[in-house]
Amino acid sequence: MVRNGAVESPSPRPRIHQTHPHDTPLFQSTVSQTNLRRFNYWILVFRLSAFCFSLSAAVFMLTTNAADSSDSPRWYHFGAFRFVFTANSIVAVYSIFQIGTSVWEIYSGCTVFPEFSQVWFDFGHDQVFAYLLLSAGAAGTELARQLRGVATCTANNSFCIQSDIAVALGFAGFLSILVSSLLSGFRVVCYLINGSRFVH
Repeated sequence: MVRNGAVESPSPRPRIHQTHPHDTPLFQSTVSQTNLRRFNYWILVFRLSAFCFSLSAAVFMLTTNAADSSDSPRWYHFGAFRFVFTANSIVAVYSIFQIGTSVWEIYSGCTVFPEFSQVWFDFGHDQVFAYLLLSAGAAGTELARQLRGVATCTANNSFCIQSDIAVALGFAGFLSILVSSLLSGFRVVCYLINGSRFVH
């Protein structure tokens, strides 16, 4: 306001009222929104593949039956195979949750948790579970190699074949969650640079 005698006249250049710097809405172009949606679709694809491979690995390991005799080997007789089953089961459950969050983000345009928490949650857990699957796969591979050198696989070849398939599926799940980890890591970098989970 500019005083003119006793009368106040409006200022020719009024100031914009802003109570907080974050009150200004963040402009996001249609192109960047489309790119973000496409990026989230890619994340969803690898979440789905991690779920499918990990669940399949757990099911194959759970159903390894060599013969009907009571002294035939079972997966729970071997610590490494128990590790393979447990690791893939955990990753399958985690992937279900991440599939839900990805679908929510695609259709609502916002994250389930606050954005800062979501990007670090995704990246951190992807890292942990990728290493978990890699460790389980390495342990299962070594045990499978050892079993090939003894009479177990000679007498019960179907048991070894099915356990080999379970270990291989676990490695495929590891590759899927590894790619998911790279994508979630990209979101972390974007957030640290731009304050948002994607480049605007």
